[in-house]
Parts: sequence; structure tokens; C-alpha cells
Amino acid sequence: MNAAVMSHLAAIPATATTAARADFEQIVREHSAMVFSIAWHYLHDRALAEEVAQDVFLQLHRDLDRVEDAGHVKHWLRRVATHRCIDQVRARKTRAQVALEDAPPLAAVEREADPLMSRLLQRLVASLPPQARMMIVLRYQEEMDPMEIAETLGIPARTVRTRLHRALHLLREKAARQQREVNS
Repeated sequence: MNAAVMSHLAAIPATATTAARADFEQIVREHSAMVFSIAWHYLHDRALAEEVAQDVFLQLHRDLDRVEDAGHVKHWLRRVATHRCIDQVRARKTRAQVALEDAPPLAAVEREADPLMSRLLQRLVASLPPQARMMIVLRYQEEMDPMEIAETLGIPARTVRTRLHRALHLLREKAARQQREVNS
């Protein structure tokens, strides 16, 4: 993804100052893993995740003057990435099967865990409805607290907590169903 965005940088008009161009390139380097991680963990399709990440950074370049300050960039990128992922799911209607061996490295630090349980959990999360999946990805993969998720999605924090609760309940139900099938 990084190379694709960087190749588009070459096409940026010379009207962009060297400093602005360097700042943008630094933002891409610092945040590309996070944006790609959100997209991949939501879409489970490497090509679509790369496309979403590229679109997010191209939109950032177009709207850079609307980003209030450096601290706002990460929030802005998360919000746009989240909405682009939701748009992708709406556009393609059918869910793709996840190739777990194609999973990219996580942007957040991974905890030591049983690899079989990790794959099972990835499959279970991938099978959740889009809204529930986004809640789980933002809360547990991107390690955002409910207030950050609320700001990112533009919804009340209480709604985030309710959706997280429902998503976790659904995830537990799916895990229990999976366990019953294995034990049968």
C-alpha cells in the first residue's frame, strides 16, 4: 500500500511546497500500518484493504488543509478509513471468505496466544455482521476506547457501548455454537 500511495505522490503538482510534501509523506509512513490494519481486519481482503488505504491517503492529501492539527490526523484517518470500509461492504453486498494465511501483521502489538485460538477468533469475527465487526476491530484490534470509537464514528458513546456489548454477545454465541459442533 505504501508504495502505491508514494507512486501517486509523484503525480502531485509542483504547487505543493516541499515542506508540505515532506509532512504528507511522514504522515503516510507513520499511519499507513494503522489504516491498512483497520481496512484488512474489517474487509478481510488484501486488495480491497490496500485500495481503501490508498483512497484514505489520497483523500487526506486533497483535504489536508481541513485537518486541524497534527494530533487530529490520526483521528481523521481512523474515521475516514472506517467509513470507507463500511462503504466497501455496502457496495459489494457479498462477503468474501477470509484466507487466514494472507493476514497481514497487526498494527497493534500482538499478545502471545494460542495460534489455533487466534485463527478461530479471526474466523468468528469475520463472520459477524459489518457493524458488529467494526466495533470489535476498533475496540480490540485498534485498542480504541469507547469514547474514541464514538468520536471516530460520529455516534454517542452510549451507543458504542451498547453495540460493543451486543457484538461480544454475538461473538460468544458463535464461539459456543462452534464448540458444540466440535464436541458433537
